[in-house]
Amino acid sequence: MVVTQENVAVNGSRRLSPQEIADTLRDRIRSGDLKAGDRLPTQAELAEEFGVERGTVRQALRLLQDAGLLSNVSKGSPPRIAEPAVASSEPQPTMVGLAPRLTAAFSEPHVRIDAACLTAETLMLALSEPVRAIHEGRVRPESVDARILLPSRDINLAFPISVEGGGDDDPVHQRWLAMRNAQGQVLQHNLRALRTSHGIDVRVTFRALPFTPPVKLYLLNGREALIAYYMVTRRAEDDGSGPLDMYDVLGTESLLFSFEQEAGRRDAAFVEQSQMWFDALWETITTDLTLS
Repeated sequence: MVVTQENVAVNGSRRLSPQEIADTLRDRIRSGDLKAGDRLPTQAELAEEFGVERGTVRQALRLLQDAGLLSNVSKGSPPRIAEPAVASSEPQPTMVGLAPRLTAAFSEPHVRIDAACLTAETLMLALSEPVRAIHEGRVRPESVDARILLPSRDINLAFPISVEGGGDDDPVHQRWLAMRNAQGQVLQHNLRALRTSHGIDVRVTFRALPFTPPVKLYLLNGREALIAYYMVTRRAEDDGSGPLDMYDVLGTESLLFSFEQEAGRRDAAFVEQSQMWFDALWETITTDLTLS
């Protein structure tokens, strides 16, 4: 990296970036040096400690605020360390609950998203919020690694499927396949575009599941697991050539339950087991998937 004058302290050493200061304070929170309810030092004290301007400190605090780690953020007094999220918090519809959790995950320097789902629709839509945060300068990860498991085109899906049943020529199956490919391609394009616009190292990889996932699972930075059930319903839809009578799911409306590694042993075990389950699928019975 080219070190500009703005990144050089008076003593000649490189000045810390807002992200690096936020990472240091985040480590203090996770280690227990800073506990829930504690006040942070003043911006002036933090600026003196890290050898930076107050504006840099303010940017770092905004990153921690976006990650949900600070509360009582105001101009009048230093913010407090927020209470950790708890598993008993009210579950929300997937489209409401996923986007802010992704934005918080993107506040870290190295972002990892693992997802197993029927299509990439919910993830594609929810990612628009952290992508917007990057363009607005509120978050700036160094890398993003997304691994996504989707059903293979070659299997007989349990859903969506025509009520009368059908194979590869089933119009419901063809409709699902077109959606799977189009949504995955949009997701891939939107993330990869961050390489050009912001120099972020982005990798997006898809693999094909040999079965229909009964739930959608999102794993964020190896520390949070979000899960929602696919609720099967019968419905009709006109695709332009006539009505399609099908068994389908409304995944964006299903309730999303969150488990966080730092919320206790029960949650930590769920996150760990979910990550192990995903990794095992990724490395064994799934196959390479090229969207077309």
